[in-house]
Amino acid sequence: MGQVRHGSATTTHAVRAAIQRSQASLSALSKELGINPKTVAKWRKRATVEDMKTGPKEPRSTVLTEAEEAAVVAFRRHTLLPLDDCLYALQPSIPHLTRSALHRCLQRHGISRLPDIEGPSHTCKHVLPGNGQAEASEVQALPHRVLPHRHRRGSRPLRVSSIYLSALTAPASSL
Repeated sequence: MGQVRHGSATTTHAVRAAIQRSQASLSALSKELGINPKTVAKWRKRATVEDMKTGPKEPRSTVLTEAEEAAVVAFRRHTLLPLDDCLYALQPSIPHLTRSALHRCLQRHGISRLPDIEGPSHTCKHVLPGNGQAEASEVQALPHRVLPHRHRRGSRPLRVSSIYLSALTAPASSL
C-alpha cells in the first residue's frame, strides 16, 4: 500500500529509516539519494521516521479572548442551540463574533455538533446560583430566522435567558 506524503516531501519512511541506519557520511548519502545534506542531517537527529506535527501546539483563537471563548463554550453547553442561533444570541455581548470564529471555537472544544435528542423538544430552564430560577418574563425568545444552513434541528424552541447571558459575560467581581 502506498504512503501518503505531503507535496514537498523528498523522502519516504523507508528512505528515512535507511538514513538513520546508514554509517555513510552526510555528503555521500545526500549524493546517493539525491537530496539535500540538511535533510540527511535532520533525519539522522530524529528518533522516529514520522513527520512532526505542523501548526500551533496549543490552538487558540485570534478573534476571541480566553474569557469570551469560555463564555461561548458555557453558553453552547448550557443551551444546546444550533450554531446560527448561538451566533444571534451572543453577538450583542460579543460584537466582533463571526460565524466562522464561533464554529472554530466550538470545534476546538469538541462541541461543534449537537447531540441527537429524542423525545420531547428541549427547553432551557436556567437556575443561577443565588438568583433562583429565571422568571418567564426574563426569558427572551429568539425570532425564527430563515437561514440557508444545514444545522437546523427539528422543532427545538429558541429560548435564551438574558440573565444567564449577562452572568456569563459579566466580570467575576460583579457577581
